[in-house]
Formats: sequence, C-alpha cells, structure tokens
Amino acid sequence: MSQQVLSQQEIDALLVAMDSGEIDTEEMTEEMKGPKVKTYDFKRPVRLSKEYLSTITMVFEDFSKLISNLLSTQLKKPVDAKIAAIEQVSFDEFVHSVPNFTLMGVFKSAPLNGLQILEINPQFSLQIVELLCGYTEVSSEELSEKSSFTDIELAILEDVMQSLLRSFEAAWKDIKDISVSLEDTETKPQLLQTMSPNEPVVLVTFAVTLEKQRTFINMCIPYIFFEDILDKLSFKNWFHSGKEFDSSERGQLATNLDRVPVSVEVKLGESQMDISDFLEMDEGDIIQLDEKTSKPLTLFVEDKPYFKVKPGMIDNKLAVEILKFTGGESDDE
Repeated sequence: MSQQVLSQQEIDALLVAMDSGEIDTEEMTEEMKGPKVKTYDFKRPVRLSKEYLSTITMVFEDFSKLISNLLSTQLKKPVDAKIAAIEQVSFDEFVHSVPNFTLMGVFKSAPLNGLQILEINPQFSLQIVELLCGYTEVSSEELSEKSSFTDIELAILEDVMQSLLRSFEAAWKDIKDISVSLEDTETKPQLLQTMSPNEPVVLVTFAVTLEKQRTFINMCIPYIFFEDILDKLSFKNWFHSGKEFDSSERGQLATNLDRVPVSVEVKLGESQMDISDFLEMDEGDIIQLDEKTSKPLTLFVEDKPYFKVKPGMIDNKLAVEILKFTGGESDDE
C-alpha cells in the first residue's frame, strides 16, 4: 500500500484545522475503524500477485540483458534494452496500445499454454533492416514515412525475431524448460485473433535505445501461460524446495564445490622503508620484518586468516605445515 508523505506546511495546516474544529477527529476515528474499500476494475483483472510479478520481473531483466547483447552483436552498434513497465491488462487494451502499422510475431512456448506476442516498434524494425543491409546512419524522417514492410524486410526481421525468441527461451530456463516456435507474423494488430478481447494478459514493455533514438518492444503474455508454473514463480518455492538433500545431491554439491578455485597465500611479515632506502637496495641486503622467525605464520584463504602455519621445504619447494585453525578471524578481532 502506498503512503503519502506530507510536507511540514501540510502538517501545520492539518493541526490548525483540527484545533479549530474544521476536522472532526471522532468521525475520522470511526472511518478508520470501518472496513477498507478498494476500487477494483473488472475489465483489468489482477490475476498475479506482487510476489509472482517480482519473479517475472527478474526473468525479464535477464531477457533484456540477453537481447541487448544480441542486438548489439548483430547490428554492430550499442543497443540498450531495459524494462519500462510490467502491467496486467486485457488483450483488447494491448491491441489498442500498439501502432496501426507494426511488426508482431505470434509464438508458442511448449509445453506451456497459450500464444504469446512479441511486438517491435516499426521505427526500430526498419532501423534494424537498414543497419543489417549496410547503412551506417539511418534517418528517422525516412523511417517514419514508411507504412509497410517489403517481403525482403519481413524475411530479415523474421530472422531477428527468431533470435529474440531464443533469448526468451534462455531467460526462462531456470524456472521452466520451454521450446519456443514462431507461429506467424502480422503487421496489423486489428487482425490478431489469438485470444478474446477480455482475456487477461501480462504486458511487458522494454525501452530500447539505438543511435540515441528511444523506441519500444512489447511482449504480450496471456495469463494461461503462467498457470502451470505458478508454484515456481513463488520466491519460497523457487529458492527453497522444502526438502532435504539426498546423498546423491550432497555428493554432486561437494563435487561442484571441489572445483571452485580459491586463493591461498602465507604472510611472512611486513616492513616499512623510505623510498631512498628502497632505491639503494642491492643483492644480499637484508630487510627486517615485524615478525619473529620462531612465531607461526598466518595462512590466508581469500584474504581471510584461516590457519597458523610453520614454513618448511618439501622436494626443494617452499611449503607450510598447518598448526592451528583460526576460523577466518584475525587476532585483532
């Protein structure tokens, strides 16, 4: 629930009104005790809770990074894509929110239900075509004058859309393995008949910046897409399965951890000297350290002091013998 923050001037005015009797404090108290009524628009049903939307946002943040790298590589120009908004609307609202002339790809994500739509702004679509065809600079005025795609342009854009859908497939792999296939392409949103006008959908809008021009990519996903994976969209079920590891899982975890590299170093001691002394150093000179030779040395693991050790030699190589475990805490702590 959002809370409004009052300025000091508004607080003073409120106190004056209460003192003068303009505001009835008893009536306000009764209203606060009464039932809270919240406006609900049945034309825009909210099917997904904030917890589910938080997980969906994380997925599409990964997707935005993937398509930024993909388009930057394909176009040889820096492309920045970020989430602009995630809304729960009806399909009819989505149709009326996109331009009359645009590029839309209708795709399916097996085994999940429903058809999803990827809509790419026509200006950005034509900009992609021009850059892929060798133009180094694209005039926005020329792009705005066009009102249709040629067959060659549609073929180029379909390949780009296939690449974007592979990124969509990769973005969901941590939650659900899906196989994405492009079913159809359309340029007139009024001709879309993939779902009923009142069907609830999640509309994800990405702000895309290319050549200092900011355009948008929209993704329309029906609610039935999420029905079979709602349990996996929950943070509790996603990050904590609630079951104990069996022996095979523990063994696999131990194997994976064994391959993690860590830095190990032994500190012999420290010394401070002037620059002039350092420049006059020669072979055979001795630097006095602040540690005694009889005192155990400290072995650091990832910059944390974990062991007390004694230096020695093994097969003509420097080595240390572990004397004591210190638990990652320095003597000063």
